[in-house]
Amino acid sequence: MSIAGVSLEAVVADAFARRVDPVRALADDATTLALACRDMAGRFSRGGRLLVFGNGAGATDAQHVAVEFVHPVIVGKRALPALSLVSDAATLMGVASRRGLDGVYEHQVQVLGRPDDIALGISGDGNCTNVRAGLRAAAEAGLLTVALVGGDGGAIAAGAEAEHCLLVRSDDPRIVKEGHVTAYHLLWELVHVFFDSPEAERSHASGGVEQLYPFLYGGGSDATPVLAAAAESARQKIGEIVELRSAVGAAQGAAVATCAEQLAKAFAAGGTLLAFGNGGSSTDAQDVVHTFIDPPPPAEPLPALGLTNDVAVLTALSNDVSFEVVFSRQVRAFGRPGDIAVAISTSGGSPNVLAAIEEADKAGLMTIGLAGYGGGRMAEMASLQHLFAVPSSSVHRVQEVQTTLYHVLWEATRAALAS
Repeated sequence: MSIAGVSLEAVVADAFARRVDPVRALADDATTLALACRDMAGRFSRGGRLLVFGNGAGATDAQHVAVEFVHPVIVGKRALPALSLVSDAATLMGVASRRGLDGVYEHQVQVLGRPDDIALGISGDGNCTNVRAGLRAAAEAGLLTVALVGGDGGAIAAGAEAEHCLLVRSDDPRIVKEGHVTAYHLLWELVHVFFDSPEAERSHASGGVEQLYPFLYGGGSDATPVLAAAAESARQKIGEIVELRSAVGAAQGAAVATCAEQLAKAFAAGGTLLAFGNGGSSTDAQDVVHTFIDPPPPAEPLPALGLTNDVAVLTALSNDVSFEVVFSRQVRAFGRPGDIAVAISTSGGSPNVLAAIEEADKAGLMTIGLAGYGGGRMAEMASLQHLFAVPSSSVHRVQEVQTTLYHVLWEATRAALAS
């Protein structure tokens, strides 16, 4: 298929290429990132908590950040308290009805925030009024303030409304989101580096941090100062994700274009997308839905439904049947022939995700899987029509490339629909 004389594969290749420079430029803020992590570690060591908030894609990021800190991906690392201020729909709607949407985070920070806490505000353009209000309320209450912003940083950067401000230099909200995912993964990794001194780590099971940051564990009196070394390691990891993303784009670009063409046909025929996953992948599933159903103008919205959003449904199915059926039962209830199932799993082996793929195939849905580790058990499924496997054993790198994959799928699908 071609659009205005340009092949869909070329559209995909261009989409991957446009991500290189903005994410690579994050390395320019590596010292700022390391300083933020040092200060966050200090707050955590005093018993502080992380309060995270944002809108749209930033809301899914806030939930993902909370998962990262409370449920660490490295076995043996301690859970650190983190609260997503976007998750309680009753509170959000109640506060919004009385104070307007602009007050939803300010109110929660004022009620929940403690002086030793940390406020992390996420804004795609740096101008979200409610995120700015939340950061100001946090500063007034003595919280450490950190911001992830995009574009030129907007009012948050211009007004120095956060003590530490990390900027993804792009006007494309999807690319900003992808940079933010890398940034908060590095925040988590480096907070643990500062939180757990090398001496403390050598005295007990380190939980894998010495593999992430070996420069801290070499011993000797000439060891690189932690702050500078952490910043340099962040630069290296940013380089790694740029290279991995480009490699996946080169290897799987044609498959992405083929999948997008079929997605366009499914949507044109009235199909609805159903997305699902666990933990961090559940927030990615929510972002898939947000990307399709609430795109920035002039893009037209496409019908999409997240199967991870309804806590009552998830807990009812888990309690009354089993956690393994939480997605397959919803696919059975909502899915219709011609719909699309998007399954996300970093391991490629989550039983409830695999069960939902099987159910979707039986019901006549188009099936798409995003996985890491070479695809895991997803790679063995005849019921999975399209598999995009990230060749990495790092959960963080897998998730970062998966975010790009579904964003590029949306771009290519939109292009195919316009042809």
